[in-house]
Amino acid sequence: MRRSILLASALVTTLALSACGTSEEPATPAEESTDAATTEAEGAGGSLTVWVDETRQAAVEAAAEDFTAETGTEVELVLKNFEDIRTDFIAQVPTGEGPDVTVGAHDWLGELITNGVVAPVELGDKAAEFEGVAVQAFTADGQVYGLPYAIENIALIRNTELADSAPATWDEAVSMGKDAGTKYPFLIQTGTEGDPYTYYPFQTSFGAPVFEQNADGSYSPELAMGGEAGEAYAQWLADQGEAGTLTTDITYDIAVEAFAKGQSPFIVGGPWMLEQFADLDLAIDPVPAAGDQAAQPFVGVQGFYVSAQSENALVANDFLVNFLSTQEAQTALFEAGGRPPALTAAADAASSDPIVAGFREVGADAVPMPSIPEMGSVWAFWGVTEANILSGSAADPAKAWQKMISDIDGALGS
Repeated sequence: MRRSILLASALVTTLALSACGTSEEPATPAEESTDAATTEAEGAGGSLTVWVDETRQAAVEAAAEDFTAETGTEVELVLKNFEDIRTDFIAQVPTGEGPDVTVGAHDWLGELITNGVVAPVELGDKAAEFEGVAVQAFTADGQVYGLPYAIENIALIRNTELADSAPATWDEAVSMGKDAGTKYPFLIQTGTEGDPYTYYPFQTSFGAPVFEQNADGSYSPELAMGGEAGEAYAQWLADQGEAGTLTTDITYDIAVEAFAKGQSPFIVGGPWMLEQFADLDLAIDPVPAAGDQAAQPFVGVQGFYVSAQSENALVANDFLVNFLSTQEAQTALFEAGGRPPALTAAADAASSDPIVAGFREVGADAVPMPSIPEMGSVWAFWGVTEANILSGSAADPAKAWQKMISDIDGALGS
């Protein structure tokens, strides 16, 4: 059986602790093992409720059928709109009406912890079988709170007919774009409200990450994108806007359509764009650095959470760790969603496709999107400031950047 050793171990531990709290003689190890097995058997035939969205439904259903066949535990799948899951989970878990398990994104974690609705997941030795960035993304205060299944990030998407090699730097990319003779030397979606998510790898190349990071890779709520590094990035934005290389006129739709028509050799974007580039020969490369450090995009990780109010937390953990973390299940989730798997063995298999391999390689060096609640106070100030600097409406880029930092600090109550 693939039943979790962790589950049996946790049951034994629970029974041992209970024995210590009574006046009876403590059970022998043999008696504890027998009691644990009995408790496990008595627990079989229960049920789990799992929230899924339409994309993941079939893959989770297949894993659930295996789980039921092997454990006797029925799994009820509840179909939800992905956009509604976080709000509904936070609202329903405290009332006891929520699920035992839900699909979700890692950057929900801070809000879920703050609201007390999510429980740690005990990956045990299984953690080493996942891509490091995937586990890091679900880690807070030294504990893992999700079972990861997919990783997504942006990268440089290159039309190989217009550029036969990857640019190493921003200046080289612009030069190659001009040599290609296309309408746009380089495409980045921007718009009048900016797009700090897509621009982030250029910002990190100046050494100006959004928040400070702790030793374990988690984020603290202190801004790190101020000072000379942030001002250097702001000046770079101003220079690109003045040169006409980057402009707020380029929205997502305009950028994607132009690249699909062969009007630029380069676009920064994610796998969600690829369907519209089906007629092009593509390569996936690292985003070229504009500063003197590596360009690190954000990485987003999809996974499954366990409710803090679940009455079947051990069984839910068993389902996640032993049935949704198999290569078969993770491959099915990949085939449904088109994002590189979080499980290394599944990612290795999927990487036979060079496009998947390219995004995976960039994602391995990316940084998790901050999941701390403070991130919600950053986006609006950040994007508009970048757009204003690019458009030239901010006459002094350094002062505009400093004001942004001050405004964000004010919103954070710093």
